Amino acid sequence: MSLGVVIKGPEGIVLACDSRVTLTATKEGSPSLIVNYDNATKLLSLAAPHNYVAAVTYGIAVIGLRTAHSFIPEFEVELEESKDRLTMLDFANKLSKFYLTQWKKAYPEEANIPPMVFIVGGYDPGDAYGKVYQFDIPYKPDPIEQNPGEENFGMTWGGQLDIASRIIHGYDPNLLLILQKELNLSKEQVAHLTKKLMETLEFSIPYQILPLQDCIDLATFMIRTTINGQNLAVGIRGVGGPIDVAIVTKTNGLQYIQKKTIKISENRI
Repeated sequence: MSLGVVIKGPEGIVLACDSRVTLTATKEGSPSLIVNYDNATKLLSLAAPHNYVAAVTYGIAVIGLRTAHSFIPEFEVELEESKDRLTMLDFANKLSKFYLTQWKKAYPEEANIPPMVFIVGGYDPGDAYGKVYQFDIPYKPDPIEQNPGEENFGMTWGGQLDIASRIIHGYDPNLLLILQKELNLSKEQVAHLTKKLMETLEFSIPYQILPLQDCIDLATFMIRTTINGQNLAVGIRGVGGPIDVAIVTKTNGLQYIQKKTIKISENRI
C-alpha cells in the first residue's frame, strides 16, 4: 500500500512518504489478518557522490521477506565502483536492474504478485532543473521520465490513492472503471471522459511558480490527509506512521526536512 509523493518544482525536488508496511498474516486453521508495522523506511538515499538523487517506494511492501530499504547496503557496494556522480537515467537504470535481480531471486517467473514501484528524483550534473523517473518491479523495469523538460513541473505520486485522488483529481480512481462497466463505454469514450473530468474537476496547482516550501507543504498534506482520513474510515489503513520528507536541490543536493529516528518508545520499558 503506502503513499509516495515526488514533486518536481522550479526550486528543487521534494520526496515524501509514510512509514507503514501492511502485510497479510496467515496461520493454518485461522482467518487471515492484516498486520501493520509503522517504522519502515521507504525514502531511499545514498552518501556522496550519489547524494543528488533519492527515491520513494510504494506498492508491495517486501521482496521475499525484505523491504526495499534493507537492500540498500548491497546496492551501495555495487555503486562503489562509480566514483563520479551518475546521470539520473543511469542511476534509475542501475536501481531498477538491482531490484529486478532481487525480485527474480525471491519469486518464480510465473508468480502473480503486485509490483514494487519506485519514483526517483534528483539532478543531473550541470542541469538547472531536476528530473523524475518512475519504474515498477518486475513488470515495467524501464525508467520513464515524468514531467520531462525544463519548464514542465508537477507531481508524481502513487500507492493507496482513494483519498488523495479525490483531492487532486476530484474523483475516486475507481470512478472510471465503474462508469465504463455500468454504461458500457468504449476505451475512446473513457479517454474522452477522463480528459473532461480532469479539465473540470482537477485541483489547480501552479507548479511552475510553487516555492520549495509550498511543494513540501503539498506533499505532506497529501500523506497526512490520507492518514487522518483512513483513521476514521472502515477499510485497509495502508498509509500511516511517521512521514519522511527530503529535498534535492542543485546547490546542496539531498537534505532531509523530516526523518524518523531510532529511539526507545515511550510506551516500552
